[in-house]
Amino acid sequence: MIELPEAYTLANQLNQAFVGKTIVSAAANTSPHGFAWYSGDPSLYNEKLAGRKITGTAAYGGRPEMRADGMIVSFLDGVRGRYLSAEEKRPDKHQLLLEFDDGSAFCCTVQMYGGMMAFSDEPRDDFYYNVGREKPSPFTEAFDKAYFDKLFEGIKKSLSVKALLATEQRIPGLGNGVLQDILFNAGIHPKRKAESLSDNERDKLYHSVKTTLAEMRDGGGRDTEKDLFGKPGGYQTILSSKTLAYPCRVCGGGLRREAFLGGNIYFCPECQKL
Repeated sequence: MIELPEAYTLANQLNQAFVGKTIVSAAANTSPHGFAWYSGDPSLYNEKLAGRKITGTAAYGGRPEMRADGMIVSFLDGVRGRYLSAEEKRPDKHQLLLEFDDGSAFCCTVQMYGGMMAFSDEPRDDFYYNVGREKPSPFTEAFDKAYFDKLFEGIKKSLSVKALLATEQRIPGLGNGVLQDILFNAGIHPKRKAESLSDNERDKLYHSVKTTLAEMRDGGGRDTEKDLFGKPGGYQTILSSKTLAYPCRVCGGGLRREAFLGGNIYFCPECQKL
């Protein structure tokens, strides 16, 4: 799934690959997928986008986007976007295909679920998009310790650390995927009650959010995800399905995976005591 580091990486790669090029055609929903989302009627995407030049890119939360002469093309969740050269064969099935005037293309396929939105660059009634633009990113100085501490104000006593960080868009783009290494580096179990954290543990958690996400970004995303050119990210995850069979890199003990709050959590029971 696209989360903060991958959105940042994809936005940079989209900028290098497509800025200055003009969309010749747009084909959306030619291979219908039950969990592929579009803004409005996908059959109108060609009418909306053809003839528009890509003028810039950005990433807000977990959503990379391209700006195209007054329109925005935004991607989220399980969309896998690939750059295709003029010589490369287009896949038989896809959920969005943008062809450009130099013969290159941008092809999107959806894994479990995902969205490919095309809308005008004007204020819109989209909570997830707006909150991603409005709230400070952990990559910025505005996301400081004082801001982080405010996330704890008024929370329920039952709220877990996982729920605090990765739900309700408190930190847009920070999802269950990047959460695992953040909590490992902070030495905090994902099931810990957020209210139970000491001041020192809050400091460690804040530092881990900033530094772990920066390492993921600087590595070109996580090795569990692929970039615009189909290559895995260069950041090697500490806790993920790729590492579960290996011993903990700190204590040498076994790692654990459990279902919790609608997804899997990975942790070291010795380094992240509950």
